[in-house]
Amino acid sequence: MGVFTLAMINVSAIVSLRGMPAESTYGLSSVFYYIFAAVFFLVPVSLVAAELTTGWPQKGGVYRWVGEAFGKKWGFLAIWLQWIESTIWFPTVLTFAAVSLAFMGPGQRWDEALAANKWYVLIVVLCVYWAATLLNLRGMKTSAGVTKWGTIIGTIIPGAILILLGLGYWAGGNPILLDMSWDKLVPDMSNFNNLVLAASIFLFYAGMEMSAVHVKDVNNPGRNYPLAILISAIITVLIFVLGTLAIGFIIPNSQINLVQSLLITYDSYFSFFGLGWMNWILALALAVGVLAQVTAWVGGPSKGLYQVGLAGNLPPVMQKRNKNNVQMGILFIQGGIVTLLSIMFVIMPSVQSAYQIISQLTIILYLIMYMLMFASGIYLRYREPNTPRTFRIPGGRTFGMWIVGGLGFLASLAAFLVSFIPPNQITVGSSTMYILLLVVGTFIFAGIPFIIHAMAKPSWKRPVDPEDAFEPFGWEKNNDSHSAATPSHSISHE
Repeated sequence: MGVFTLAMINVSAIVSLRGMPAESTYGLSSVFYYIFAAVFFLVPVSLVAAELTTGWPQKGGVYRWVGEAFGKKWGFLAIWLQWIESTIWFPTVLTFAAVSLAFMGPGQRWDEALAANKWYVLIVVLCVYWAATLLNLRGMKTSAGVTKWGTIIGTIIPGAILILLGLGYWAGGNPILLDMSWDKLVPDMSNFNNLVLAASIFLFYAGMEMSAVHVKDVNNPGRNYPLAILISAIITVLIFVLGTLAIGFIIPNSQINLVQSLLITYDSYFSFFGLGWMNWILALALAVGVLAQVTAWVGGPSKGLYQVGLAGNLPPVMQKRNKNNVQMGILFIQGGIVTLLSIMFVIMPSVQSAYQIISQLTIILYLIMYMLMFASGIYLRYREPNTPRTFRIPGGRTFGMWIVGGLGFLASLAAFLVSFIPPNQITVGSSTMYILLLVVGTFIFAGIPFIIHAMAKPSWKRPVDPEDAFEPFGWEKNNDSHSAATPSHSISHE
């Protein structure tokens, strides 16, 4: 796997045009939020993940990193959260695919009505998700190809078209619905509720560490992995900032809908420039982009969890694989969870309310994992300072890591706390029920890995091929050496 392919996998995992309408509600201040989140989250995640990946390139991803620092139990929590948050996230991103396909219809009014139909959304969500699962079951070569070309067709090109349309509209002296006054750049921090949707921008930038599970498939990972991260980070920020402004140029703030506004934006621009015939082509391209993104996320976190399961951390049913060496057991269990969660779109008062609740729960769970990752990066500078790292965060023995990792941890913690507050901009029903659902969901999904870890049996660890074997942690090797020298003493990292 080369730099370009890895960068496209990163972009497909991170960039989703569907999320830009949410930030467009903030007007010009959305630029501030994007840059703020990039500095305090995207850059720290990228740098810390690059150091941890090149320092501990063995299988396991975040499980390896957190486990090296704090033990198996916390490592398992980290990899579980990465997997489960992506699992419950699928219905939200697939809703965007349903909306995209709906906008291939005969007219905007018909398109909007179909996109708001809950049963239509449910059917499309399940069809696209299971299509992505079947692609992953065919193996890494197939899924990587779909991800790379699907990202180019469905994310990079549509993002570039949106930006060019917005710039052309603005350069033509047409009325801009977005207040471009410089005093609007810095947001009003006095209204605490305004920060809730802004906190969701952290999820926009999440996923850079996911490609760590593919590190052994990369040519010259010490050089190419950090380079791919840099390329994908630059592309990500440019698409988000310019694309969000383009939406605000032509869609009134009061009319922004989280699910439909992006497609309405394209429709409005195409109508203005006399390119209405491109609507269905663009809608289809966006749906392809979602398929590519889902394909990347179906395979990435589940592969990491599977690698960890082979070490005896998961029951045998979750260790099953097919003839293509793909984690079949986990993928089918994941599919069952996605199917059940998708039914929420039929039960909830509206597609938009379900969309918001699931999105916030996804953010909360993912931020817990990121806090564990940042803490591990810092702690391992002390615990294993001499472990070779092909890429190291500059700044001496610990100073640079404290600055980068510390900023990332504090930003993640702040976003985590804010995420429980109901947003003013979206109707989610009862505020009490909204908070209760998030709190209960967090405890349930974050508590499951501790239960699984406590129930683990020696029989769960079964013989595997040498190339699938999970290499012991550094502290396990040290403990074995210590036990051989002094049998009466041992240190537990469970």
